[in-house]
Amino acid sequence: MKQLYTQAGEKLTGTPWNVYPRPQMRRERWLCLNGEWEFSSEDRPSGAIRVPFCPESLLSGYDGAVRYGEELRYRRSFSVPEDWQGSRILLHFGGVSRACTVFVNGTRVLEHDQAYLPFGGDITDALIPGENRIEVCAVNDLSPQFPYGKQSRKRGGMWYTPVSGIWQTVWLEPVPEEHIARLDIRTDLEGAIVSAEGITSGRVICEGKVYPLENGACRIAPPQPRLWSPETPHLYPFTVESGEDRVESYFALRTVTVEQRKGKPRLCLNGKPYFFHGLLDQGYFSDGLYTPAVPEEYERDILRMKALGFNTLRKHIKIEPEQFYYDCDRLGMVVFQDMVNNGVYRFFRDSALPTAGISLGSDRHWGKAQTRATFLSAMEQTVGLLRSHPCVCYWTIFNEGWGQFDADAVYDRLRALDDSRPIDSTSGWFHQKKTDVDSLHIYFKELHMGKRRQLPQVLSEFGGYVYQIVQHCANPEKSYGYKTFDTREALAEGLRKVYLEKVVPLARVGLCAAIYTQVSDVEDETNGMLTYDRRVCKVHPEELADIARLLQQAAEE
Repeated sequence: MKQLYTQAGEKLTGTPWNVYPRPQMRRERWLCLNGEWEFSSEDRPSGAIRVPFCPESLLSGYDGAVRYGEELRYRRSFSVPEDWQGSRILLHFGGVSRACTVFVNGTRVLEHDQAYLPFGGDITDALIPGENRIEVCAVNDLSPQFPYGKQSRKRGGMWYTPVSGIWQTVWLEPVPEEHIARLDIRTDLEGAIVSAEGITSGRVICEGKVYPLENGACRIAPPQPRLWSPETPHLYPFTVESGEDRVESYFALRTVTVEQRKGKPRLCLNGKPYFFHGLLDQGYFSDGLYTPAVPEEYERDILRMKALGFNTLRKHIKIEPEQFYYDCDRLGMVVFQDMVNNGVYRFFRDSALPTAGISLGSDRHWGKAQTRATFLSAMEQTVGLLRSHPCVCYWTIFNEGWGQFDADAVYDRLRALDDSRPIDSTSGWFHQKKTDVDSLHIYFKELHMGKRRQLPQVLSEFGGYVYQIVQHCANPEKSYGYKTFDTREALAEGLRKVYLEKVVPLARVGLCAAIYTQVSDVEDETNGMLTYDRRVCKVHPEELADIARLLQQAAEE
């Protein structure tokens, strides 16, 4: 593949991603450890790498190959700011792929084995006066026991270049001995329950009013509540104070429910039928892979898709840095969040048979015990990480059978973790009994409704129309997608045709959501609204402007 920089990546200087990494629990003092680190692998001498970009990416500055299963070593020095003396020092990692061990001054301080989830801990007792040394040993073995998403040793088609090592921000922050460890926020249309872990007393301040924490929790009920939606993404900022600790956060008031309207099940936002007009969002960037050059790239993607009329992104088997969800919260973009798949993908079983309409029956005995346990643990952590974000309106458990097992039991497990959002247990096919929606993927046939009409109908993948702009694609020799157009104008006409002749009529008879593939080109795939380098949008806003209005009108009819 050819080198393909985004505009932001081409101009990147200074310390990358030097923004506070946890927008929903923000402290005033912190230290970013991104930038140049020493880097080596088992068969390559020490060099340099730019964190937080993975070694497979252009932005990392690393020009060697990565052998999967080998140990990657990162090293750098840091000094604790003088005004942090007397505090406990926490070290945080936004994401490391896949397994890693962290040492500070030769002392093992952290271990982690999940590629997509943040982790951290107290390193105070390992620190010394003056300069300190941190070392990270990471191995991406691409083990199917652990969530791996679309990473593949043999990239191509719908499988992409793997991401190894550090791929999100590394950072420090000082906290008092007793400090706020985590916030959990639950909301309805009238108020929010804020729970703070790690403290025994404190208060919440919202819009000038003080709410004492009782048993670590309080309810905030704003007068004349303003509800959150993509059209009016109102956020309520608040502060939690406890002893010497103080964090800033926010919440939004909204509900997502399944309700009957005129004899049809509808997905409702704030009690009203709402059409979730969305796009599949893989979260890959041409120069940073999992990590855009600058955090502002998320805002640019969101606003460009909103300009095309879309109100939903299906975050496809990837968990993003929290900046992405914050931007969706504040800018007004619904997120349908996938769990990241593990298990072994088999083309014949997982793609060929279901495309031919062949069902495999019950999934109760699919998957190995340890792979199941790892998936369930990752799912629980994913919900804990993202549950407080108002933009996250829908969970997807399994996609097209990848890693699927006992979906009914997993539905019950997820419902116990979160009873406030619809759950799509089996997106695409291999449907079992328990789910909140009837979810179909249709690429090769006429668009149609599912058979389970007692459930809200969701077209969770369709489209994938190809228009390749050679100078802006990663692999001019290949083009992966589902229908090809030779000009930009033909693509726009094809999009209008499928929406006006197929999707809008289905919305009138009960379709509640439609997720088009996809936001951007990715490696061989050239079926995005944007090119892979994000430099060209293939469709003009005025060409799709009326479609969103017609879909919402259909949902309300």
